[in-house]
Amino acid sequence: MTMGNPASTGIATSTQRIDQAIEVLQANKMAWARLAIATKIELLHQLNKNIDQYAQEWAQAGIAAKGIEENTAGVGEEWISGPWATLSSVNQLIQTLECIKRGRQRRPKAMRTRNDGQVIAQVFPLSLFDNLLLNGVSGEVWMQPGVTEDNLKANTASFYKQKNPEGRVTLVLGAGNISSIAPLDVLYKLIAEGSVCLLKMNPVNAYLGPVFEKIFAPFIAAGYVQFVYGSAEVGAYCTHHEGIESIHITGSHTTHDAIVYGTGAEGAARKARHEPQLNKPITSELGGCCPTIVVPGPWTEADLQYQAEHIVTQKYHNGGFNCVASQVLVLPADWELTPRLLETVAQTFTKATRRKAYYPGADERHRGLVESHPQAQILDADWGDVPRTLIAGLDPQQENDSCFREEAFGGVLAQTSLPGADARAFLENAVRFCNEKLTGTLGANIIIHPQTIKELGPNLEQAIADLKYGGIGVNAWSALAYLLSSCSWGAFPGHTWDDIQSGIGVVHNAFLFDKPQKSVVYANFYPFPRALAHGQFHLSPRPPWFVTNKQAHHLGEKLARFEANQSFKHIPGIFWDALRG
Repeated sequence: MTMGNPASTGIATSTQRIDQAIEVLQANKMAWARLAIATKIELLHQLNKNIDQYAQEWAQAGIAAKGIEENTAGVGEEWISGPWATLSSVNQLIQTLECIKRGRQRRPKAMRTRNDGQVIAQVFPLSLFDNLLLNGVSGEVWMQPGVTEDNLKANTASFYKQKNPEGRVTLVLGAGNISSIAPLDVLYKLIAEGSVCLLKMNPVNAYLGPVFEKIFAPFIAAGYVQFVYGSAEVGAYCTHHEGIESIHITGSHTTHDAIVYGTGAEGAARKARHEPQLNKPITSELGGCCPTIVVPGPWTEADLQYQAEHIVTQKYHNGGFNCVASQVLVLPADWELTPRLLETVAQTFTKATRRKAYYPGADERHRGLVESHPQAQILDADWGDVPRTLIAGLDPQQENDSCFREEAFGGVLAQTSLPGADARAFLENAVRFCNEKLTGTLGANIIIHPQTIKELGPNLEQAIADLKYGGIGVNAWSALAYLLSSCSWGAFPGHTWDDIQSGIGVVHNAFLFDKPQKSVVYANFYPFPRALAHGQFHLSPRPPWFVTNKQAHHLGEKLARFEANQSFKHIPGIFWDALRG
């Protein structure tokens, strides 16, 4: 049942059709919750086939809507962060359900316990293909306090331990930026929590609705998923509907507060009185002012150039419209290479293919940040769209600086410097600064030379433990935890509706851990083949999601096709493009 798709009709879903959709979900929620696992696996296999069938239409819709130039890295982004990410998650969930069907827990590749008792599960790589395609990349899920190696099984996949689980109707308010967010959120609610889902497409990317309805056709026909369309009025009607029993939000803290407390003066007053206008379970992923910490070390000019590409990717992937885009570059004040790295970042930022600032409000956010920072450096003033901008030299003691408090959600990169007599002292200062000064706890990045890693020893892992972020990348962009669906994705736990920061709860998390605290992803400081000269034997060249990858448009599609039908026949072509990227 199609619910008035504005991509084809130009009309928001009527309240009558919304009522009908929720009625369908209510009628089928118990059937889904208690559906045989084997049948759920069959549905996921069909979903996999449908994604592969409509992947080209999916990617091309994003390319056209975002004004992405052909044969550029942006084309690859639409394939990688759309079909590939979703196919990977489907495959991981199938493996987990297969284990549950056989009456056993899916075990991580390895587990260890830190001296403080925190349990860490290695969840990537898991297969030969993982090692081939993302060689040198690894991922871990760190559990919340109280979880031990002995009780991890009891704290995993709890929904499937219920004898007679109750069904539930969840409203998923889809994101408008990365195209896989909405389908992945729906998948997680379906599989991990046993909820049927009403997906309200975001007006920004409602054009994907026709594709997603074809992909989810088996779930729609069975009454387990329904789609609706429209703006804030439709969202408000859905959130307050008595047939909606829980809600998942992807967006900003402003969106969250408007839903929970209302808008304007009345909403602010409700929040001040701690009186939400809703009394339903709400999970959320809300972004923030994500940092990239660069630890001082014996970098060469080649290191500066490569890591500048890495930093610019963290900022400018998808034009900067990412919840986990790097916003604050934290550099060592006493490192002799800090000026050179900052200069190289600015040059690389300018050389990256320009992106259309397609997301609503980008110009207002940019203007506000520039007007409040006279030192803002416009990197391409001739660009008719919102220009890429570097705001350097921020005072780390200025607690109310808007770059530390407001998500830019666009092509603005801020920079500050912190003292530290050595790498350890600087890293401790950087962790404290990020935890205390920056809004949001979704993702943080650490870039650190291998020699410095050796010198720091256990102090690096202690810094990771101390960072209060739900996703951490070490020589990797923390967004890789999003892409690797075996990792969990969400804010650091502990937020409340009154202080929501980056949200509550997690998604993805294909192992179905009940109490993840954070995911940590690791990658290589050196790319292949330069790594070989430094004694690092891996085969990872420039990653396919880098905004500077010259073959990303080919790589993205080939990676998605591989994920749909894992076979060695795909590997030579992927390697050929990867080595030329």
